[in-house]
Amino acid sequence: MPDPVRQAAFDLLTAVLEHRRPLDDALDSLPAAAPRDRAAAHRLAAAVLRRVGTLDAVIEPYLRKRPPEPVRYVLWIGAAGLLLLDTPEHAAVATAVELARSRGLAPFAGLVNAVLRRVATTGAAALTDLDGPRLDTPPWMWASWGDNARAIAVAHMHPAPLDLTLRPGIGAPPGAEILPTGSVRFPPGTPPESLEQLVEGAMWVQDAAAALPARLLAAQPGERVADLCAAPGGKTGQLAASGAVVTAVERDRNRMRRMEENLRRWRLGARLVQADAATWQPDDVFDAVLLDAPCSATGTIRRHPDIPRLKRPQDVRAMTRAQDRLLSAAPRLLRSGGRLIYAVCSLQPEEGPERVAAALAGGQWRLEPFTPAELVALPEARTEEGFLRTHPGMWAERGGMDGFFAARLVRITGNGEAQRHDGARMAVGSVQHGARRAGVRSARFARS
Repeated sequence: MPDPVRQAAFDLLTAVLEHRRPLDDALDSLPAAAPRDRAAAHRLAAAVLRRVGTLDAVIEPYLRKRPPEPVRYVLWIGAAGLLLLDTPEHAAVATAVELARSRGLAPFAGLVNAVLRRVATTGAAALTDLDGPRLDTPPWMWASWGDNARAIAVAHMHPAPLDLTLRPGIGAPPGAEILPTGSVRFPPGTPPESLEQLVEGAMWVQDAAAALPARLLAAQPGERVADLCAAPGGKTGQLAASGAVVTAVERDRNRMRRMEENLRRWRLGARLVQADAATWQPDDVFDAVLLDAPCSATGTIRRHPDIPRLKRPQDVRAMTRAQDRLLSAAPRLLRSGGRLIYAVCSLQPEEGPERVAAALAGGQWRLEPFTPAELVALPEARTEEGFLRTHPGMWAERGGMDGFFAARLVRITGNGEAQRHDGARMAVGSVQHGARRAGVRSARFARS
């Protein structure tokens, strides 16, 4: 009988690589299957997507020519079982052969059998001679990550741990590691549903790096705070838990509904507004704004290994236009002297320092660097310019973290502020010089 896990993994790979659907969306659309089989299929497909370059390099010596794409998926699934997931040889080979037959690829069943038996014999040794991190990373991404590229790519080879943010007054659950930044962590593969406090709404899933922007906003009780592009609501929850009066703005109706459900489960309150944050016209201005802008999400590849297979340099350029639009609209939401935290879960310099430089050039902001005291729990994440920059290679001994960029901008208004344009120009020069000094290259230069 066909193996349901391999069948589902094949469908997931097809959805991602041929139909360009995110892996999690494809998983939600799978035909009815046992929860255990769905989880195993996701694990297998994710392992393949993480290591596509390496798997191809192992398989290629045993192929006379490139097989059709569906046959490659079958070979990847079998090889990933053998080399990455410790599947016994007979099971990995037999299920791959049956998968080929069940998917109308019977003429290639002999090829699948022969190649995977060779991989079972020599593949593990071949892995030691391959530069897996480089093979598994698109060249344009590697080039854009500068000096941190190898540490980032090594971290991407492994799944992420389970990080949680606790509601105030809630103690860490048994077995959790308390991180220096205040988040708590469980090992990769921990089923969220196994944590009673999570199910009850006393905490929520949020990577340790993703929890930093809201903490750096430092919302005070009674402050009026807007959280833009707010769904699924983790940062809104942090802000509401601080005692701030929070307005959460989200354009997508379905994501808004999910945020509303989350806040209800967490027993936290916020005013929810369905609107495009770039055109939204509130009745009053705010003391502070958190803008976690839509982005390429390359900082979350450990959790979403489909991203390197789906994203292209042109996608990053499209994101920067949306980010500029949001940053251009944000000053009208703030009182004079109000603060903005701009954040993206991206490793791309175009979406971080370059967007801040562009915003400063408009003359409505001044940069207020994060101080060493504010990042005392993670000093390596503070750049010379005073930005926050995390990446998956940080805290390697603890299991890493997502890649995030954040900057603090303060709204400046009124006449007679002679420092405004000079300060903006100096900040732009500092940001651009810092990017060059770090050896970071934009994706538009990396295409060659």
